[in-house]
Amino acid sequence: MQVRSGEEFRTIWLHPRDESVVQVIDQRKLPHRYETFDLRSYRDGILAIREMVVRGAPLIGATAAWSAYLAALEAPARSRIDFVRQAAGELAAARPTAVNLRWAVDRLLRRMSDSDGHDLAQQLRDEAEAICNEDIEICRGIGRHGLTIIEQIAASKPGQTVNILTHCNAGSLATINWGTATAPIYFAHQAKLPVHVWVDETRPRNQGSQLTAWEMAERGVPHTLVVDNAGGHLMQHGMVDLVLVGTDRTTRTGDVANKIGTYLKALAAADNGVPFYVALPSTTIDWSISDGLTDIPIEERDPHEVTHITGSENDRLCTVNTVPTRTPISNYAFDVTPARLVTGLVTECGICEASERGLSGLFPERAADSESLLRS
Repeated sequence: MQVRSGEEFRTIWLHPRDESVVQVIDQRKLPHRYETFDLRSYRDGILAIREMVVRGAPLIGATAAWSAYLAALEAPARSRIDFVRQAAGELAAARPTAVNLRWAVDRLLRRMSDSDGHDLAQQLRDEAEAICNEDIEICRGIGRHGLTIIEQIAASKPGQTVNILTHCNAGSLATINWGTATAPIYFAHQAKLPVHVWVDETRPRNQGSQLTAWEMAERGVPHTLVVDNAGGHLMQHGMVDLVLVGTDRTTRTGDVANKIGTYLKALAAADNGVPFYVALPSTTIDWSISDGLTDIPIEERDPHEVTHITGSENDRLCTVNTVPTRTPISNYAFDVTPARLVTGLVTECGICEASERGLSGLFPERAADSESLLRS
């Protein structure tokens, strides 16, 4: 079992005694049980992504990378490259909104382009390990830059607590470690700044109450769980200094797609003069699109996520239905927050305005490459 918090925490790793098995934390069981889930084939990776054993754009991308490695191990020797290419296509289609999934698959395909298949498994393993190690450093960068925002707020109210509102889980569990939106919070807590986190429960999958709250408790960060619709009330009464969320896909113009309900938090923040920041790794920027409302596919998930809730009673996990059985259900998983409602974007390379100019200033080479592709 992996450590549950701190520097050595990992959400995905190679089995220490069997290099044909990749292990992840089964996030469906948290916070009631800490269990691992074994990936023994690339199809296990697809299942883990679709069924939300793993969650969060960076971790989904890393899971796809490790799943491609598993595909190389199980592939027939005479058609190894074709087998892995087919597996990569299936992995890319596992979930539509998070751009890291396609980014990771494309990166692996590029790595395969000059391979004869002989050392393919080792090549893909090296790439998966690199993706994970890079993500940890990216999140550290987000943490360092985001910390400056919290420090400024703390300096403006000496001796008082900085209250931060989150939505969904953009924490260690959504990445490899540290998280995106949580990294600045963890850095601030380590720096002994007085921070307190309002944790949205985040219906329907309850990533806030089940995952973010679990993380905060594990790391000893002061926090309070609130229902999703309490955010506006808290802001109206001056109880929120900062809204800090993650994103699954960001357009080159600064629109952000995140867990359903994020847009409503942004509206409440704008109405109450509360800064609304989005923390993101550069891997979640989709440089090919400019209009989040029309260009980002919004995943619709199983109605079962809305109708049923899983909890623990007498140390036993149980799932119960909470709605009339004949009621139609709509379950949009994400919404898009327009750039005009975003105070700033916190990336591993710094903080910028939510705009094409802001992102291009931090990532000029990526912006130039995307511009060339769009012209062609």
